[in-house]
Amino acid sequence: MIFDLPHIWAGIIAFAILAYVALDGMDLGIGLIFPFLPGRDRRDVMMNTVAPVWDGNETWLVLGGGGLFAAFPLAYAIIAPAVYPPLIAMLLGLIFRGVAFEFRFKAETDPGKIWWSYAFAIGSFTAAFCQGLIVGALVQGIEVEGRNYAGGWFDWLTPFTIFCGFAVVSAYSLLGCAWLILKTEGSIQFDMFRLFPVTLALTMTSLAILSIWMLIDHPDVIDRWFASDAIYFTLLVPIFAGAAGAGLVWCWYEQNENLPYPLALSLFVISFIGLAISLYPNLIPPSVTIYDAAAPDESLSFLLWGAAFLIPIILAYTIYSYWVFRGKVRVGDGYH
Repeated sequence: MIFDLPHIWAGIIAFAILAYVALDGMDLGIGLIFPFLPGRDRRDVMMNTVAPVWDGNETWLVLGGGGLFAAFPLAYAIIAPAVYPPLIAMLLGLIFRGVAFEFRFKAETDPGKIWWSYAFAIGSFTAAFCQGLIVGALVQGIEVEGRNYAGGWFDWLTPFTIFCGFAVVSAYSLLGCAWLILKTEGSIQFDMFRLFPVTLALTMTSLAILSIWMLIDHPDVIDRWFASDAIYFTLLVPIFAGAAGAGLVWCWYEQNENLPYPLALSLFVISFIGLAISLYPNLIPPSVTIYDAAAPDESLSFLLWGAAFLIPIILAYTIYSYWVFRGKVRVGDGYH
């Protein structure tokens, strides 16, 4: 085969996961900061900034999970039982959030609005925190014997994974805050600028602690980062991350409303690249590589034809929907 199909599919799945985190992360972030902004009209505006696009963002999660199942069935068979509890809780949180999103607009009384507002926040926190648990469980390593998961029911629950959960909550809150700065004005935007440095400080501190924690617990990660033939590339990651953080501080100081969201997205992309460097060539640390977990080339080639057809359509629809609903959202604007 001319093309390295396992790596192509690893790239496709990584792109789908990154797209989901970047797009649905701001939806979840809005839910996370929902309790900090009281007021029926203000919360209506917050929800209406994502009302036209939030459910479409889930497409990338489906693509990432479905792609893992089809292209790397061994990885799917090992990862799923290793993280069943947080995975199920995450899906329930996403369902609860979706129900709360729609039912809040249907509620006709203030108590109903308040109940569904907090349900929206609880579902968002559950989904975000569990995503951090899952990532943490994967990064810390999964016990494998032969081709099967050999760990226990609660191996995913450690101080490291719990900290990863709160780190993801902080990062999504930053993304949601930056999105609302871009999409709102007046009192909502003012309050977001007040909350912005808190979420930024928590996110940058979490990234720094997790980076050091990984280097201490996983000496092999040090070898990947500081290998002589790759060090000039890997050192760019913390430099760019620091630059993105500095840019976000500048945005807050200057009260710039246009740059926080793209800079927050760039911080996610840089962090994702850093995670990929730490794991490569393993798909499941510490021992299952991309090639070990990949389906036969014939299957990967067949699947690639479908992906080549569908992914451009999904991208085009996503870009078009965000373009159509660009601009500020104000009180009274809505799609329900």
